[in-house]
Amino acid sequence: MSRVAHFEIQADDLDRARKFYTDAFGWTFEDWGQVTGSPYWGIHTGPSDQPGIDGGLLRRPAPAPAPEQGVNGYVCTMLVDDYDAAEKRILAAGGTVALPKTALTGMAWQGYYLDTEGNTFGIHQPDENAR
Repeated sequence: MSRVAHFEIQADDLDRARKFYTDAFGWTFEDWGQVTGSPYWGIHTGPSDQPGIDGGLLRRPAPAPAPEQGVNGYVCTMLVDDYDAAEKRILAAGGTVALPKTALTGMAWQGYYLDTEGNTFGIHQPDENAR
């Protein structure tokens, strides 16, 4: 079995994308451009002793999909402790709602958003009382 070990986010404006993910989720970034030979930021999503994966941020090599075109790649979903607080941070950081908060009955709250670069991502709060 092969586990996901790394993810990448493409962006038109790397500084704007770094600010969004820092403000929305508290992620930190490390310049790996010298290793890759082009602008590339390593993404640290949390402490290495906790479950999760880290990724990378790179300049988009082609135009972003048009609004409401659908997703042309994987969608990452972030586990959050407080859905409503996470949504407030996302919106304050410049994100927008793609699909609103929905109850996965008896399991969790789930919703999808667009970052400042037009990329889709989800947030997920486990809650057995979700209705």
